[in-house]
Amino acid sequence: MTETDTDAQASSEAFALFQPGVADDPHDAYTHLRRNCPVARSEMDGTALALISRYDDVQWALRHPEHLTSAGGNLQLGEQPLLPLEVDPPLHTAYRRILNPRFTPKAIAVLEPNVRSLVRELLDGFAGRGSCDFHAELATPLPSGLFLALMGLPMDDLPQFLQWRDNTIRPDVEMGDIEGAQRIRRETGVAISDYFRGAIAASRANPDDSLLSAVVHASLGAPDGERPLDEAELLGICHLLLLGGLDTVTASLDCMVTYLVQNPDVRRQLVDDPSLIPAAVEELLRFLTPVMVVPRTVAHDLTLQGVDLLAGDGVALVLGAANGDEEAFGPPEVDLHRETNKHVAFGAGHHLCLGAHLARLELRVALEELHARIPDYWFPEGFEPHFSTGIRQADPVLLEFDPA
Repeated sequence: MTETDTDAQASSEAFALFQPGVADDPHDAYTHLRRNCPVARSEMDGTALALISRYDDVQWALRHPEHLTSAGGNLQLGEQPLLPLEVDPPLHTAYRRILNPRFTPKAIAVLEPNVRSLVRELLDGFAGRGSCDFHAELATPLPSGLFLALMGLPMDDLPQFLQWRDNTIRPDVEMGDIEGAQRIRRETGVAISDYFRGAIAASRANPDDSLLSAVVHASLGAPDGERPLDEAELLGICHLLLLGGLDTVTASLDCMVTYLVQNPDVRRQLVDDPSLIPAAVEELLRFLTPVMVVPRTVAHDLTLQGVDLLAGDGVALVLGAANGDEEAFGPPEVDLHRETNKHVAFGAGHHLCLGAHLARLELRVALEELHARIPDYWFPEGFEPHFSTGIRQADPVLLEFDPA
């Protein structure tokens, strides 16, 4: 195969992965990518992108920022880099040190009564009807309500936050309208920054025990001693917390409940034995992988699996493909009794998801309470859920069930 043929194949693989409809069931695309073009580099209009899809290669990439960097604002989602997501160690470590105390297993465990109470309250809102839009009535308000409470922000602002979330992650443009999507994201980034400038000023004037206040009044360790965070740093942290707090758990719940409708034998196992739910959360995160890809940039020329990657190339680490790699996980099936499950749905290495413990708590409690209250549910006749690419969110997720 010539270099031109290889580039054409890589471009075709990358194009196929992000086509409408692929996110509804991406496993075939993942398998094809892993087997035929595990490192797929292509160029279009002078811009290079490489897709890395095998588990071992993705693990290596996640753990070696000196080769594949997170720095440089490659997400282009705000007026400033999202922190600490878009920086590498040691600066990344310094920012994480500010946030980590609020996201340790011990700190998150304290939240379980509040999470369980909120889930039950949300279930009360629709259980007696015999139908719901699970996405709108539980998957969205659960993490959103917790985010606002943790940040100390008013619940009345939630509709605006959700609009900003969707404008950023899945802007409403025609497929392929990259310029239009970037324009919406830029405008949204400005609006988010304007909002948080006011929230930061209010927090400075009136400190409290919220996560926002902890960030605003934190100090960053530096070679010449500690210093306060500047405005750009504060905005970068707040912007990331907003996106992380409002989207990934919603997408995960959409994926999981949709799968459990389509696989009632797995759902019945959870109903009959709720002790399987923690393992089910991990296995469904692996098998469904709501965050399909994460970006990196090639820091210097290197060769991976025989493919030359050039400094400055964009890279998409295909987490979903890695999590389905037969060499790492065996046959492509859900196994609730899997003994070890080193999936990369939350990433790995320095950039392991800051909110992973909180996400696990929300997902576990949601599945526990849902199946205790509504053990059997199904889609209305004629309904088919469809998922967004990139982060696999479904809107709506319509369910029917016996009133409870």
